[in-house]
Amino acid sequence: MHPLTPRSAPRSAPRRRRLVGAPLAAGGVALALVLTACSGGGDDVAGEPSTPSEPVELRMTVWTADETQLSQFQEIADAYVAENPDLVSGVTFETIPFEDYTTSLTTQLAGGNAPDLAWILESYAPEFVASGALVDVGPKLQETEGYAYDDLLDSSLALWEKDGGLYAYPFSNSPFALFVNTDQVAAAGQPNPADLVASGDWTYDQVREIAAAAAATSGKQGLVVRDFDYKVWENLSTIWDGWDAAPWSEDGTQCTFTDPEMVDALTWVHDATFVDKALPGPGTTADFFAGDSAMTITQISRASSLDDSFGWDVVPLPAGPAGQQNVIGQAGIGVFAAGEHPDVAADFLAWFTNPENAETLAAYFPPPRESLLTAETLGAANPKLSEEQLQAVVVDGIQGAVTKPSHQNFAKLQDTVRAQLDALWTADADVEGVLADTCAAIQPLLGD
Repeated sequence: MHPLTPRSAPRSAPRRRRLVGAPLAAGGVALALVLTACSGGGDDVAGEPSTPSEPVELRMTVWTADETQLSQFQEIADAYVAENPDLVSGVTFETIPFEDYTTSLTTQLAGGNAPDLAWILESYAPEFVASGALVDVGPKLQETEGYAYDDLLDSSLALWEKDGGLYAYPFSNSPFALFVNTDQVAAAGQPNPADLVASGDWTYDQVREIAAAAAATSGKQGLVVRDFDYKVWENLSTIWDGWDAAPWSEDGTQCTFTDPEMVDALTWVHDATFVDKALPGPGTTADFFAGDSAMTITQISRASSLDDSFGWDVVPLPAGPAGQQNVIGQAGIGVFAAGEHPDVAADFLAWFTNPENAETLAAYFPPPRESLLTAETLGAANPKLSEEQLQAVVVDGIQGAVTKPSHQNFAKLQDTVRAQLDALWTADADVEGVLADTCAAIQPLLGD
């Protein structure tokens, strides 16, 4: 893991790196082959764009379909076009559904239709970065006047770096938090989570008790780990980090699903689900933001989905036996070497992520800029959240945070682990046995 620290501070020794929720894997072999085929044949570095014979059209793939966010992107892009009419005629933002994102992006790359820029899920960052498919944008960002590259949090860049180069900009550094339906919690006669945070008693065991009681009272669900759905297993890292558990070793070569910390953490998840009914079981869907559950673990950027239909609060992730661990989900923007206009695309990236535009984007995507990570600045862009909430969950939540699991062979590992863990999601599952089988299945992949 990489604690997030300012660039001026020495980088801490890595612990275990975590990763944000990913869609279903594109297929490890296919992804690796496609990325290699789409590489520039080396470590391409973005340079100054030369004026084309006629202005070019840029295309960026994204997984958001939120019209407000897309409008914000377009406003920033249109200002760039107005500023650079000889370079660019327009910028298009192409939405690909989240659950199909990496698969669809890989298909475009394989078909010779590489976008100029693309959002990249952190789970797949090591594969994309190592492949040579992305252009090194570091020099371009550093040399752009007014960019303030030294303002970037050093370890926010770590996942996207290789041999001194920067192969994507981590535009979103969104902490995971626990959202609370305070109406349902109060109706169940349970303590207010904010009070437990204040008293130092905010733990996963407390969450389990509150969730079980609220579900029993409301007839709805207790705690939902959003987007887990018994498929995206890596989202459970928001829980198991409290046990200091990890799926594999720091160097990515040894399976650690059978380590005591992971066995204990997944036993907790299993029993909270099948014994206490604190979490929904397989096949049950519940949307916290529609009032279907008492609590949910998700990224703070989901606050935009809240309305006034019920009382709510947002608090930091609870502590487990190993203490409290902040977790963030990252997303990067990369420039493809196989795109038609990589130098122009890198120039647009420098515009899209400059200090002024990063502050605008902070309404939905917490930036990696130290100067913008203040409750006052974020509060101006996030009117639904109080400065106190932003300080506790975003500002404090990014400092010392880790990302969810990543690996250079993550596409292959994601599917294999998912298939092995299917046996865990039954009431009479042998947790240790399932995890032993999981290690046996993935150890050969870790050595690839």
